[in-house]
This record gives sequence, C-alpha cells and structure tokens, in this order.
Amino acid sequence: MTDAPLVRRSPVPPDQCNLWKAFGLIGDRWTLVILRSALYGVRRFDDFQAELEIPRSVLSQRLAGLVDLGIMERREYRQDGQRSRIEYPLTEMGSTLSLPFMAMTEWSDHWIGMGTSPLTLRSKASGQRLRVALVDEGGKPARRDDVELVITLGPTQKAKAGGKKSLTGSA
Repeated sequence: MTDAPLVRRSPVPPDQCNLWKAFGLIGDRWTLVILRSALYGVRRFDDFQAELEIPRSVLSQRLAGLVDLGIMERREYRQDGQRSRIEYPLTEMGSTLSLPFMAMTEWSDHWIGMGTSPLTLRSKASGQRLRVALVDEGGKPARRDDVELVITLGPTQKAKAGGKKSLTGSA
C-alpha cells in the first residue's frame, strides 16, 4: 500500500469547514460523553452526574451550552410527591448525532476494542448486523475506491487558495 501524497494545507480553510465548526461546538471531552449518554437515553441531571462522575458545575455549564446550541432542550418534569426538576432530552438536531457517533463506535470497536464491542446494531427485519457505510443518493453502497472528494469554496476562499496568500492575508 502506498502513502497518500504529502499535503501541506487542508483543501478547505478552517473558517469554511463545517466539521471544524462542529468540533468547536461539541468537541470537548465532557460534551462528547454527555452526548454519548444522551444518545443512550439519559436525560436527567443527577443521572448524567452519577454515570459520568462529572463535576456538577461542569455538567451544568455543558448542558446549558448544549441547550443554547439547540442540541438539547431544557424540560421540566415532576415525579409524584417530588418537587419539579429539569431534564435534558435531545432535540431533533441532537438525535441526528447518532450516525456520526455510530461511526466513531465502529472505528473504536475495531481499533481500540480489537474487534470486540458490548454493543451490536442489528436489523429488526433480517437480524443481520448493521454497519455504518457511505451510500449514494439511490441507497447503493459506495466502494472505497469510488469515493471522490469534491471541494466547493466560497469566492473569497478561492482567491486565497489560488493567490498563495497566508492566513493573515499577506502574499
């Protein structure tokens, strides 16, 4: 297997890259593990705190940030005989993080878990194991050698990339 050619700069500048922006929003350790637990169904502050052993102040701050981003919502609930409390269910935006988290799970099962996992996703209809894969718009799985990266930059970024300017704007 040959190495990929050397690249000195990413083809998409960080300020144009949505993945870069997403990492900036949810990329810290505590936010990621909170989201992992939320994707499993954890919603209540005390349950997050007990499971993750996260400092209460850090948990409060991260949950507030996730609510501000629209990834979770703050919802009041009340159990019989108890005072009102707050839970943090995922919004539709938050629930759609399940696919990238499944991809990371598959990666970590292979490379960190040495092929073993406590979690298996199966099709209810066929019973077969499910994997994360790229599919075309028609739903047909794509082969790795058939994947092409197409980059579309805004007009100002095309000029920067073509003009050999530094990130500070000087030539």
